[in-house]
Amino acid sequence: MFVIPLTVLCKTGIALARKARYWLFAGLLLLLATPQVQAQSALSGIVLDSVTRQPLPFGTVFLANTTLGVTTDAAGQFSFARVPAGTYEVVASYLGYELRRQVITLANEPQQLTFRLPPSANALGEVVVRPHPNKPEDYQKFASTFLGSTTFSQQCRIRNPEAVRVEYDVEKNELTATCADFLTVENQALGYRIRYYGLDFRLNFAEGWMSFYGSPVFEPLKARSGRQQQRWAANRSQAYKGSLPHFLRSVYDNRVAEAGFRVQRLRRVPNPARARADSLLVLMRAQALSLRTLNPGRFDDSVARLVRVPRQLEYLFSAPLATPDFSRRPPGAPEVLLQFPDLLLVYYDQEPADPAYVAFTARNATPGQALPAGLDKQVSVLHLQQPQVPLQPNGQPTNPLALYTEGYWGFEKMGEFLPVDYLPPAQPPRTR
Repeated sequence: MFVIPLTVLCKTGIALARKARYWLFAGLLLLLATPQVQAQSALSGIVLDSVTRQPLPFGTVFLANTTLGVTTDAAGQFSFARVPAGTYEVVASYLGYELRRQVITLANEPQQLTFRLPPSANALGEVVVRPHPNKPEDYQKFASTFLGSTTFSQQCRIRNPEAVRVEYDVEKNELTATCADFLTVENQALGYRIRYYGLDFRLNFAEGWMSFYGSPVFEPLKARSGRQQQRWAANRSQAYKGSLPHFLRSVYDNRVAEAGFRVQRLRRVPNPARARADSLLVLMRAQALSLRTLNPGRFDDSVARLVRVPRQLEYLFSAPLATPDFSRRPPGAPEVLLQFPDLLLVYYDQEPADPAYVAFTARNATPGQALPAGLDKQVSVLHLQQPQVPLQPNGQPTNPLALYTEGYWGFEKMGEFLPVDYLPPAQPPRTR
């Protein structure tokens, strides 16, 4: 799980006061595959109708968050000849049927799966195309939030907007988007077509959070020229560098500093002054008609000062952390455990922040709030949702929902979204 803040963490200073507001962002690392290049295995199976037990021909089976996908044959059977060892979410999809997922771990032995897909509740034997029901303003808000605001995100397009059902709940002040089959996103910056199956998107304006869930599969686009292919390769490398997957892989390989990251410990505590500010705001707003009449300018200034009182205080530990300070490898275990108190403040020094980061921060800032310094830097905050988070050999967590981030990692979205089987330039791992 990721968290995208409406405010952006300052890059310097100790005992930083900050108003903590977050947007939740889930789904990009759902049950990620954990491939290992040392071993491969075969995966095969069949897709059936759960009611009739008849095979479903020409359906789709794929490994979520990868470029690995196949079509069932006339007998409903599928086969992956060589799949890197690891843990995968295998997804089966068929038009007019509900999606089904299975999580498996592949080692050296071949495995077989059987999927039994139940017909959709509205499947009546034929496909009925209805007019697009979405309000333009609701759809635009969904699309811009889902795709993101980065330079690469501006080159992403949803190719089948008619497949999305967007609804706004006035009572909850929440925007939702669902897709009965799949949403197609074309990323011309990285050269991928992403089919996002089972989309469940929520944007809650009242509480300031956004989340989405689903199972994406990547298809590389066909380049029109060698120059375009080179541009895609360069952009993919740029998207990977400094990203959360890059950081986690460097933690597993014990190459955090060599990869260009710096890490410090960050502590947050409740601000005792905030409770008093909230009480004063309630009183002032209850008596606004009488108090503001006496001195409108002074009243408005007082309210503004109280609103700006941070809910939390931040303390940044000045000593840099080494990789063993926030991770460890148990003797004989293939996994590395990510564990640390408080939070990690992570800097990436090898490239500057996307210039669009400033505009994104300004749009999401509290009215009247000054923008923090250092928005030209890539700085993120990492939280743990459980005491220890095991990392697989490719750096992916065994439970992606055990992590969430804020700051620059929260700013990066679909424009920087890479498949798990993307391989950056290889570097030899260090011995712990």
